[in-house]
Amino acid sequence: MDACLAHLRQDAVIAYPTEAVFGLGCNPDSETAVMALLALKQRPVEKGLILIAADYQQLQPYLDETQLTAEQKEKMFSFWPGPVTWVVPARNTTPRWLTGRFDSLAVRVSDHPDVRQLCEAFGKPLVSTSANLTGLPPCRHAAEVHQQFGKDFPVLQSETGGRNNPSEIRDALTGELIRQG
Repeated sequence: MDACLAHLRQDAVIAYPTEAVFGLGCNPDSETAVMALLALKQRPVEKGLILIAADYQQLQPYLDETQLTAEQKEKMFSFWPGPVTWVVPARNTTPRWLTGRFDSLAVRVSDHPDVRQLCEAFGKPLVSTSANLTGLPPCRHAAEVHQQFGKDFPVLQSETGGRNNPSEIRDALTGELIRQG
Protein backbone atom coordinates (compact mmCIF):
# COMPACT_ATOMS: atom_id res chain seq x y z
CA MET A 1 0.00 0.00 0.00
CA ASP A 2 2.76 2.46 0.96
CA ALA A 3 4.64 2.00 -2.33
CA CYS A 4 1.44 2.61 -4.32
CA LEU A 5 0.70 5.76 -2.30
CA ALA A 6 4.22 7.04 -2.99
CA HIS A 7 3.70 6.47 -6.73
CA LEU A 8 0.33 8.28 -6.64
CA ARG A 9 1.92 11.26 -4.85
CA GLN A 10 4.54 11.40 -7.63
CA ASP A 11 1.79 11.53 -10.29
CA ALA A 12 2.53 7.99 -11.46
CA VAL A 13 -0.02 5.39 -12.59
CA ILE A 14 -0.66 2.31 -10.46
CA ALA A 15 -2.79 -0.84 -10.75
CA TYR A 16 -5.13 -1.97 -7.98
CA PRO A 17 -7.88 -4.55 -7.55
CA THR A 18 -11.52 -3.50 -7.85
CA GLU A 19 -14.76 -5.43 -7.51
CA ALA A 20 -14.20 -7.44 -10.72
CA VAL A 21 -10.90 -6.59 -12.44
CA PHE A 22 -7.70 -4.70 -11.77
CA GLY A 23 -7.93 -1.00 -12.44
CA LEU A 24 -5.37 1.55 -13.52
CA GLY A 25 -5.47 4.61 -11.35
CA CYS A 26 -3.82 7.92 -10.72
CA ASN A 27 -4.29 11.33 -9.14
CA PRO A 28 -7.39 12.83 -10.80
CA ASP A 29 -6.18 16.38 -10.14
CA SER A 30 -2.93 15.90 -12.05
CA GLU A 31 -3.14 16.43 -15.81
CA THR A 32 0.34 14.86 -16.09
CA ALA A 33 -0.79 11.69 -14.30
CA VAL A 34 -4.05 11.39 -16.25
CA MET A 35 -2.31 11.93 -19.59
CA ALA A 36 0.22 9.23 -18.68
CA LEU A 37 -2.65 6.84 -17.87
CA LEU A 38 -4.45 7.66 -21.14
CA ALA A 39 -1.23 7.12 -23.12
CA LEU A 40 -0.67 3.78 -21.38
CA LYS A 41 -4.23 2.68 -22.22
CA GLN A 42 -4.15 4.26 -25.70
CA ARG A 43 -7.48 5.81 -24.70
CA PRO A 44 -8.66 9.12 -26.17
CA VAL A 45 -9.28 11.89 -23.62
CA GLU A 46 -12.70 12.57 -25.22
CA LYS A 47 -14.12 9.34 -23.77
CA GLY A 48 -13.92 10.60 -20.19
CA LEU A 49 -12.99 8.57 -17.12
CA ILE A 50 -14.42 7.09 -13.93
CA LEU A 51 -13.48 8.26 -10.44
CA ILE A 52 -13.59 5.67 -7.68
CA ALA A 53 -13.72 6.72 -4.03
CA ALA A 54 -13.91 5.59 -0.42
CA ASP A 55 -17.00 7.73 0.22
CA TYR A 56 -19.27 10.27 -1.45
CA GLN A 57 -17.53 13.22 0.23
CA GLN A 58 -14.40 12.51 -1.83
CA LEU A 59 -16.43 12.91 -5.03
CA GLN A 60 -18.31 16.09 -4.11
CA PRO A 61 -15.61 18.56 -5.32
CA TYR A 62 -16.06 17.23 -8.87
CA LEU A 63 -19.87 17.05 -9.03
CA ASP A 64 -22.60 19.63 -9.59
CA GLU A 65 -25.06 18.43 -6.96
CA THR A 66 -27.45 21.32 -7.67
CA GLN A 67 -28.66 19.38 -10.73
CA LEU A 68 -29.64 16.33 -8.64
CA THR A 69 -32.90 15.96 -6.74
CA ALA A 70 -32.99 14.43 -3.27
CA GLU A 71 -34.61 11.34 -4.82
CA GLN A 72 -31.86 10.97 -7.44
CA LYS A 73 -29.17 11.20 -4.76
CA GLU A 74 -31.06 8.75 -2.56
CA LYS A 75 -31.22 6.23 -5.43
CA MET A 76 -27.47 6.62 -6.06
CA PHE A 77 -26.65 6.18 -2.38
CA SER A 78 -28.83 3.05 -2.18
CA PHE A 79 -26.33 1.29 -4.51
CA TRP A 80 -23.21 2.47 -2.65
CA PRO A 81 -20.81 1.29 -1.59
CA GLY A 82 -20.92 -1.21 -4.41
CA PRO A 83 -20.22 -2.02 -8.05
CA VAL A 84 -22.55 0.57 -9.62
CA THR A 85 -21.05 3.61 -11.36
CA TRP A 86 -23.26 6.68 -11.78
CA VAL A 87 -22.87 9.37 -14.43
CA VAL A 88 -23.46 12.65 -12.61
CA PRO A 89 -23.38 16.29 -13.80
CA ALA A 90 -19.87 17.67 -13.30
CA ARG A 91 -18.93 21.08 -11.94
CA ASN A 92 -17.72 23.47 -14.59
CA THR A 93 -14.40 23.48 -12.70
CA THR A 94 -13.94 19.71 -13.15
CA PRO A 95 -11.02 19.24 -15.57
CA ARG A 96 -11.75 18.16 -19.14
CA TRP A 97 -9.07 15.48 -18.79
CA LEU A 98 -11.59 13.72 -16.51
CA THR A 99 -14.91 14.53 -18.20
CA GLY A 100 -13.72 14.30 -21.82
CA ARG A 101 -16.37 15.60 -24.23
CA PHE A 102 -19.09 15.35 -21.56
CA ASP A 103 -20.53 17.75 -18.96
CA SER A 104 -20.81 14.82 -16.59
CA LEU A 105 -18.49 12.50 -14.71
CA ALA A 106 -18.76 8.78 -13.99
CA VAL A 107 -18.26 8.08 -10.26
CA ARG A 108 -18.39 5.12 -7.88
CA VAL A 109 -18.05 4.54 -4.15
CA SER A 110 -16.34 1.16 -4.02
CA ASP A 111 -17.08 -1.63 -1.59
CA HIS A 112 -13.63 -3.17 -2.16
CA PRO A 113 -11.78 -2.79 1.17
CA ASP A 114 -8.36 -2.18 -0.44
CA VAL A 115 -9.73 0.50 -2.80
CA ARG A 116 -11.42 2.23 0.12
CA GLN A 117 -8.24 2.09 2.20
CA LEU A 118 -6.13 3.39 -0.71
CA CYS A 119 -8.50 6.32 -1.38
CA GLU A 120 -8.71 7.15 2.34
CA ALA A 121 -4.92 7.13 2.69
CA PHE A 122 -4.50 9.19 -0.52
CA GLY A 123 -7.18 11.61 0.67
CA LYS A 124 -9.12 11.72 -2.60
CA PRO A 125 -10.65 9.54 -5.30
CA LEU A 126 -8.62 7.78 -7.97
CA VAL A 127 -9.10 7.63 -11.69
CA SER A 128 -10.32 4.12 -12.47
CA THR A 129 -10.14 2.38 -15.82
CA SER A 130 -9.62 -1.32 -16.47
CA ALA A 131 -6.01 -2.50 -16.38
CA ASN A 132 -5.40 -3.80 -19.86
CA LEU A 133 -3.68 -2.78 -23.04
CA THR A 134 -5.98 -2.05 -25.98
CA GLY A 135 -7.28 -5.29 -27.48
CA LEU A 136 -6.36 -7.44 -24.47
CA PRO A 137 -8.78 -8.62 -21.77
CA PRO A 138 -8.83 -6.75 -18.43
CA CYS A 139 -6.39 -8.14 -15.86
CA ARG A 140 -7.97 -10.17 -13.06
CA HIS A 141 -4.73 -10.95 -11.17
CA ALA A 142 -1.59 -8.98 -10.28
CA ALA A 143 0.49 -11.39 -12.40
CA GLU A 144 -1.54 -10.46 -15.48
CA VAL A 145 -0.88 -6.75 -14.81
CA HIS A 146 2.85 -7.48 -14.76
CA GLN A 147 2.56 -9.52 -17.99
CA GLN A 148 0.85 -6.63 -19.80
CA PHE A 149 2.62 -3.62 -18.25
CA GLY A 150 5.98 -4.99 -17.13
CA LYS A 151 7.39 -6.58 -13.99
CA ASP A 152 8.22 -3.21 -12.39
CA PHE A 153 4.75 -1.69 -12.82
CA PRO A 154 3.39 -0.61 -9.38
CA VAL A 155 0.57 -2.95 -8.33
CA LEU A 156 -1.38 -3.09 -5.09
CA GLN A 157 -0.97 -6.78 -4.31
CA SER A 158 -4.40 -8.09 -3.42
CA GLU A 159 -7.38 -9.93 -4.87
CA THR A 160 -10.33 -8.54 -6.81
CA GLY A 161 -13.79 -8.68 -5.28
CA GLY A 162 -14.59 -11.76 -7.36
CA ARG A 163 -17.34 -10.26 -9.53
CA ASN A 164 -17.43 -11.50 -13.13
CA ASN A 165 -18.45 -8.26 -14.84
CA PRO A 166 -17.16 -4.69 -14.63
CA SER A 167 -19.33 -2.19 -12.80
CA GLU A 168 -22.79 -1.37 -14.03
CA ILE A 169 -23.06 2.23 -15.29
CA ARG A 170 -26.25 4.29 -14.88
CA ASP A 171 -27.24 7.88 -15.57
CA ALA A 172 -28.00 9.64 -12.26
CA LEU A 173 -30.48 12.06 -13.86
CA THR A 174 -32.57 9.51 -15.79
CA GLY A 175 -31.76 6.20 -14.06
CA GLU A 176 -31.04 4.79 -17.55
CA LEU A 177 -28.75 1.78 -17.76
CA ILE A 178 -25.66 2.69 -19.83
CA ARG A 179 -23.60 -0.49 -19.33
CA GLN A 180 -24.84 -3.78 -17.90
CA GLY A 181 -22.86 -4.95 -14.86
